[in-house]
Amino acid sequence: MSTPHHSGDHHGDHPAPEIDHTHHPDHARHEHHADADTHSQAMPHDHPHSALDEDHHVHGHGEHAGHSTAMFRDRFWWSLFLSIPVVIFSPMVAHLLGYHLPAFPGSIWIPPVLGTIIFVYGGTPFLKGGWKELKSRQPGMMLLIAMAITVAFVASWVTTLGLGGFELDFWWELALLVTIMLLGHWLEMRALGAASSALDALAALLPDEAEKVIDGTTRTVAISELVVDDVVLVRAGARVPADGTILDGAAEFDEAMITGESRPVFRDTGDKVVAGTVATDNTVRIRVEATGGDTALAGIQRMVADAQESSSRAQALADRAAALLFWFALISALITAVVWTIIGSPDDAVVRTVTVLVIACPHALGLAIPLVIAISSERAAKAGVLIKDRMTLERMRTIDVVLFDKTGTLTEGAHAVTGVAAAVGVTEGELLALAAAAEADSEHPVARAIVEAAAAHPEASRRRIRATGFSAASGRGVRATVDGAEILVGGPNMLREFNLTIPAELTDTTSAWTGRGAGVLHIVRDGQIIGAVAVEDKIRPESHAAVKALQDRGVKVAMITGDAQQVAHAVGQVLGIDEVFAEVLPQDKDTKVTQLQDRGLSVAMVGDGVNDAPALTRAEVGIAIGAGTDVAMESAGVVLASDDPRAVLSMIELSQASYRKMIQNLIWASGYNILAVPLAAGVLASIGFVLSPAVGAILMSASTIVVALNAQLLRRIDLDPAHLAPTESKEEHTTPTPASTAVH
Repeated sequence: MSTPHHSGDHHGDHPAPEIDHTHHPDHARHEHHADADTHSQAMPHDHPHSALDEDHHVHGHGEHAGHSTAMFRDRFWWSLFLSIPVVIFSPMVAHLLGYHLPAFPGSIWIPPVLGTIIFVYGGTPFLKGGWKELKSRQPGMMLLIAMAITVAFVASWVTTLGLGGFELDFWWELALLVTIMLLGHWLEMRALGAASSALDALAALLPDEAEKVIDGTTRTVAISELVVDDVVLVRAGARVPADGTILDGAAEFDEAMITGESRPVFRDTGDKVVAGTVATDNTVRIRVEATGGDTALAGIQRMVADAQESSSRAQALADRAAALLFWFALISALITAVVWTIIGSPDDAVVRTVTVLVIACPHALGLAIPLVIAISSERAAKAGVLIKDRMTLERMRTIDVVLFDKTGTLTEGAHAVTGVAAAVGVTEGELLALAAAAEADSEHPVARAIVEAAAAHPEASRRRIRATGFSAASGRGVRATVDGAEILVGGPNMLREFNLTIPAELTDTTSAWTGRGAGVLHIVRDGQIIGAVAVEDKIRPESHAAVKALQDRGVKVAMITGDAQQVAHAVGQVLGIDEVFAEVLPQDKDTKVTQLQDRGLSVAMVGDGVNDAPALTRAEVGIAIGAGTDVAMESAGVVLASDDPRAVLSMIELSQASYRKMIQNLIWASGYNILAVPLAAGVLASIGFVLSPAVGAILMSASTIVVALNAQLLRRIDLDPAHLAPTESKEEHTTPTPASTAVH
């Protein structure tokens, strides 16, 4: 959201709470936090069940819908336990390994009885899933598994009962197939559960209880009992139970769960804090402003949940590939059965057909894309990149230009003194001390900037002087008595009112400030101008690195702002931005996005999500920057939890890495099946090479494990913005840079 251009002096509408809120450096996006309308879904007060708990259920992963990790785990272990005697008492296995079958009354019934139990108990998830796919006319991997184990089950009983004279003792293959399939699904569910733990990790950040302040005393209550305007005590080392404002005290807060920033951030009385952050060193009292589903943390939870549920083009590709593979396997199986029957080998026809169905199970294909996306979402969340729509993750790698909003995105969105010029006979420290004393009782953002500059100045901070008789003149400035002298601080209107002339030694400096769009305030002592200060919206030191890193990757950088041409182009020149759009009204920002798109460019729009909402929606990728209530807005597909514009690089890096993994997994899963099916059909049987169902099951599960391990490699990717786009020098972190017209 761009800073509005103000022509008056800095105290024109003083105090100006809405301006103060807009330009607060770290919490500009929290102001509408209590507005429930910004949240289309209310999060419950209770914490969601942990995804790391193996009893959790899966509702959105296709064939796993309604299944739990614990169910697959338990069925796998029981099936494995029952499979051991089935294999040991298999005549085929005994023949292959050269041992004599243990013989005792009833021993011949061990494979069929235990095999039937395995088929019913272990195979039920696949039989139900296959039936569901058959009814919905959407054949996929579950139907193929169900077909394979059903054929093996029927053929084995036919042999056991001595019907037709077939030698189709597949009990051990059936047992191994079901067991290996259960193992593969259990591993997949565990991986997906771990990948989705980012959501539950966020929920775990909230404390279960809070210390509510009632009539000067504290009472421990459940956080679900807190309401807006309650006052809570947060002790050093404790987590904030709800979004709110500090009423009393100050502390360093660990906000890594929101911003990804490892260093604690100082928050003073009047500053806003977010639920789940930690007061690291002091005790503070906080007035609650948002609870439950209205908190920033709840918004993040909704976003991560939505990201895990959203569909993507790559996933649709995997689904289509699975459907095609089903028909490929079915047709191959029919051809196999017909050919082997025609050449007079009905037993081989059944064996080869079953093997084709086993080999063709597209389990690895079904795991290839969902696991990559799930891990990508988790890695992004841990890096402070919150993905609402998975399509944005896929589009980000194709972006041609990144369009940054200026204020609050490339700049800090907060006023700072960026220049001090003192008249002859006056030191900078003395000038700042007098100005800060006069401004001390003002709540205006510019006044705060002057007070902060004086506190940081070695000389000014030692001059402990106080003002009396403070008064503010609307549109002109402030007046106060300091050390017996009348001190005025104001802009051009004040100079005109008192017919004051700027000293010659200051004009060159102040003209340069004005030329670059800075706000200039003059300090007057007893009717004489003794100096001036420049107040500006400072460029973030990370912006330089972000722009350069994007351009090094071949991505153009553009900037859009409502500020005047001279201000905008000054910022663009400092940052080396390729194209600048200035004096653009909020409602016209999306037209600039359209203009870029009309040139054939794919656009990523980065803004704070308030006035930028139409442009965020219009762009191929909409990225809202900064934590707060806008974390739940619908206009952007991605929210960068921190205010660091370099996090855009994290998105591009993750998008490219995820795409590579998707393609690798699709090639491995599909290619494996396409090559293995002809071998399973027996095309090399003439040279003595045959592929048994058991070997096929083992190889298929190996394919699944390879796909899962390949996806896990995404966890090694470095998404730290500081590593992807390091700042060039320490000076960039300390030197103020012209960025925006101050409110003056």
